[in-house]
Parts: sequence; structure tokens; C-alpha cells
Amino acid sequence: MNKDLLRPALSTLVLTLFLGSLYASAKINTFAEPWRAKVSADLQEQMERYETIEAIVVLKSQASLAGAASIQDKKAKGRWVFQQLQTQARQSQTLLQEFLQQQGIPFQSLYLVNACRVVANAAQLQQLAIRADVGYLYGNPAITYSHPYPGSNTGGLRSRVEWNLEQIQAPAVWAMGYTGQGVVVGGQDTGYDAAHPALRRQFRGFRGDSLPLDPDYSWFDGITSASTLNTDTLNPCGYRLNLPCDDNGHGTHTMGTIVGDDGAGNQVGVAPGAKWIGARNMERGWGNPWSYLNSFQWFLAPTEVGGANPNPDMAPDVINNSWYCPDIEGCSADTWPLFELAIQNLRAAGVVVVTSAGNSGSSCSSIGWPPAGIPGAFAVGATDARDSIAPFSSRGPVSWGDTLLLKPDVTAPGMNVRSAIPGGLYASFNGTSMAGPHVAGTVALMISANPRLAGQVDEIEQILRKTADPFYSNQDCEGVDGGSSPNAVYGYGRINALRAVEAARAYTSATQLPPITQQARVFPVPASGSVTLVTGPLAAPAVFTLFTVTGKPVWEQTLPMGATQQIPLELHSLPSGIYFYQLVCQGVRQTGKLILQ
Repeated sequence: MNKDLLRPALSTLVLTLFLGSLYASAKINTFAEPWRAKVSADLQEQMERYETIEAIVVLKSQASLAGAASIQDKKAKGRWVFQQLQTQARQSQTLLQEFLQQQGIPFQSLYLVNACRVVANAAQLQQLAIRADVGYLYGNPAITYSHPYPGSNTGGLRSRVEWNLEQIQAPAVWAMGYTGQGVVVGGQDTGYDAAHPALRRQFRGFRGDSLPLDPDYSWFDGITSASTLNTDTLNPCGYRLNLPCDDNGHGTHTMGTIVGDDGAGNQVGVAPGAKWIGARNMERGWGNPWSYLNSFQWFLAPTEVGGANPNPDMAPDVINNSWYCPDIEGCSADTWPLFELAIQNLRAAGVVVVTSAGNSGSSCSSIGWPPAGIPGAFAVGATDARDSIAPFSSRGPVSWGDTLLLKPDVTAPGMNVRSAIPGGLYASFNGTSMAGPHVAGTVALMISANPRLAGQVDEIEQILRKTADPFYSNQDCEGVDGGSSPNAVYGYGRINALRAVEAARAYTSATQLPPITQQARVFPVPASGSVTLVTGPLAAPAVFTLFTVTGKPVWEQTLPMGATQQIPLELHSLPSGIYFYQLVCQGVRQTGKLILQ
């Protein structure tokens, strides 16, 4: 157990100053020193309190994956990204690992994000921070998933498809012959009950009822010990598991909504023909940044049980993430760049990252924590059976640096959602944790309808946004009008699996997806000089121009093609008055009004 450090004695302090040493008795010199600029605030606090600290050491050099965009085949894309990341980590971590071994510092290497996890004392962490090859040191605090709320019913056999599946028109897609066949869905959560009748046959490690499950390349346990945040150490599953197990029930429920079907009347999953693989990244709901990053890495290149022989060809097409990382649990904003880099690298490998928006509504800008609030994560809010936004569903927009991200991306059913729970049972839960799996399942339906979409992350997300049923709100957030679509409450709307699959079938690698309506918006209006331009996904480079009321152009900027963008504009040099803006993309012209005070 960690113990508080004793303050250094006066004689020790005098000796330290005399020798000019940065260190004394493995405790922090309280004077300002260069190492502090490369150590997160939360980690510095832990270094002052504990004898040994778990930290994540991020290397300064990170792999460039820009070349992945030109690779169409998903497996080829994944292999290339895997090779680039592994090569970068291997070459850049050699000297660091030699130092760690010389110092007797336990470590574990990561390549998805070029980093190492270490357990060291304060003086050793200071030495790591001043190394030229180290970019930054982060703490590895405990975090928790987005707790669901109990629903209104539980239990038994059903003779009908669940209401939430009907609402997004999944049965109509099944009638077309698309059930997710040929697609692999990943999930990282509290674990999974792979023996559940609704999940057993869909597990990629299933080899027949009379044979044991084969966990190689289909199961990863990122939990090696009990979390200190649990009051006991009696985990019902144990640790370092070779076979799937769910120590909480949350993971089984989410995977049931993606693929669940027991063949006997319990149709609870959006894509019952898809295969699933899973990772346990939480110990009864508690994890830490490393357990999440380590699980993300496993999805890039799944391994045999024990971690041997990673194979990017076994990567899933989409990953469901029904968890979030709040600062109140110890995960500060310092660690967010790690999640951003991990998600960017998975996207480069052709993997869609679906995240739940969180249950912190109903105020604006309540999507505040990773992974939902990170660029590149496809965030999902929750609706009820009447398509009203759930009161707990977190809202956008999200501040990211100097920009605002329009979140959530879409919404999906998340209230009174019935799905599987461990032990062959069923229960209904409420939460955005229940909404996200609907989107992951819809991605599986889309790819089964058109395998050419596999690995095309931007295109898949654009189709989901474009085909969602728009809904409106009287809640305006940070200048984002709830009466227009997209908005900060519903995003682009509640997903429609049928429309998404129809659009997916029409896609080819040469398809130029049309721009989304309501593509350009400037807010706030009126403004005092600083505004944000928001565009939807652009199918080609676009030109944004600002005009005076007399038609004189006073501002012009070319925007690159790609995903949703939020671009800050500093217009303090312009006089107060009324202006008009115009966005032209592929001959489509959109206009709007801007008032500067």
C-alpha cells in the first residue's frame, strides 16, 4: 500500500542544495525545475504524496500515418498502420527501455500510442522527464464507466422484436438479407458472458456447442489485479482470464444490443449475424487510462491469449465504447491527448470508434470527458420510445482547444432497452451506454450490405449522419440553434438503419458523397469579434467568403475536404455591422447572416 512521504529533514535539504542535486531521498525538490514542464499536474501531486507511482511515459516521437488514407483495402490498411506503429515504437524506445532496465524500473511497452507504463519513485520520474526522447509523463489514475439506470422491466422470453430495433428499422434491413454477416464488432467493457444464449454463437471464438470456446484473437483481459477503488478484492470472475467473463453485467448488456439473438424469440441485437470480440478494460466498473489504451491497442492487432502473435488481419470493423473518463474519478484533461492519438491511429487503420455521450445531461456542454468529447470519436446520445431526448443524455457542443465540436454526432434508443445480462437472463436499462451499441450494430449492417465500406471510416460516419432522422429542440447551446439540424441535443438526429443501409449499398470507392444539408453555420450570432464556423463533412474542398451588405468580400478561406470541422475566426478587425457569408462546395452554394457588435 502507498504511504505518505515524510518531509525531508533540514540537513538533507542543505546537503541537496550544496551538491546541486535535483533529487534527495527519492522525493521532489520543491524548487522550480525543467522536469516539471513535462509532467502533468496530477502526476506531480502524486509524486509529492507517494513513495512509488504508476505513470505513463509518452515518447516524443510518434508515427506518421498519413499514408493510410490512400489504402482502400481494410486489411492492407491495418497491416500498414500496425507496421508503422510497431517500427516507430521499437526504434524509439530502445534507449529508454535500456535505462528502465538499468534502474530496475518495471515497465510495459505500448505501440498504439508510443509510450511505456512504469512504476517508479519521484526521483526516477524526474530523471525520465528530463530525457530528450521523452515527450510527457501522465498519471494513471482510476476511472469508471457511464453507469446505466435500471429500466422498467426485466426477464423472460419474447415473441416479438424489441421496440428499439423496430424504431431504427433494423428488421427491415434483415428482410433485405443483411444481418451483419461477414463483419466483426469489438467491445471493451466490464467483460462479457460468452456463454449467454444470445451471444454464444456470435462470439468469434465459438467452435460449436460441443466444443469449448477458443479465446485466441477474440478475447483480451486487461485486468490483472483488483482496483483500489473497490472496497474488496473478491472479483466474481478473477483476473488475467483466458476465457470471457463479465464481472458487472454492463458489458453483456451492451454486446447484446449489438448482436444478441438466442434463436428462441429473444431478438435484442441490431446485427445478429455479426461476430463479436471483446476486451475487459474495467474491474467491476473501475479502470485507468492504461487499461483502456492497452485494450484499444489489442483491437488494432488482436493476439493469442497471453499477448503473443498480434495479427492486424483479425481487427474488428467497429468498436463500441460504453464508458467515459471523468475528471472527478482522477482522469484530468492532461490525459486526453493520449485517447485522441489512440483513436486517430485506430481510424487510420480503418476502425470506427463509437462512444456513448455520457449521462450528465440535461445542461449544455455536458459532454466533457473522453472518449466521447474527442475528435474522431463518434458520440451517441440517447432517446426514448417517442424519439424525445433522454433527460440524462449529455449535450454538446464540446470545447476542444480553440474550437467547438458539434456533439453528439447522432442519437439512438437508450431508455428502457432490453438486452442480455449474465446467466442467460435479460433486463432493461437506461443510459447512453445502451444507445451507442445501436450505432455499432448499424455499422455492421452497413458493411454487410456493402463490404467495400469496410475500413472507410469517414464515409461510414458521413452516411450515418446524413441518413439519420433529424429532430429538433428548444434548447440552444453555445449559439447552436436547437431548432435547426444538426444541433447540440440530437446531433444529426436519431439513426435510421434502413436508410443507412440503402445509402451504403449505393457506395463505391469512387462515390462522391453529397454534402450534408445545413452544412455551414457561424455562431454565436450576434458576436463580438470571435466566431466559430461549423461545417458538416465536405466531399471536396470548399471556399468560405464573408461579404458586407454591399456585396464586398472582406474575408475568404479555403476549407479542406473531410469530416465535420469547427474553425475559429477572429474578426476583431472588422467594424460592427451586418455581414453575409457564403460556402461553395462542388457547386452547391449556402449562405447565412452574421452580426458583429
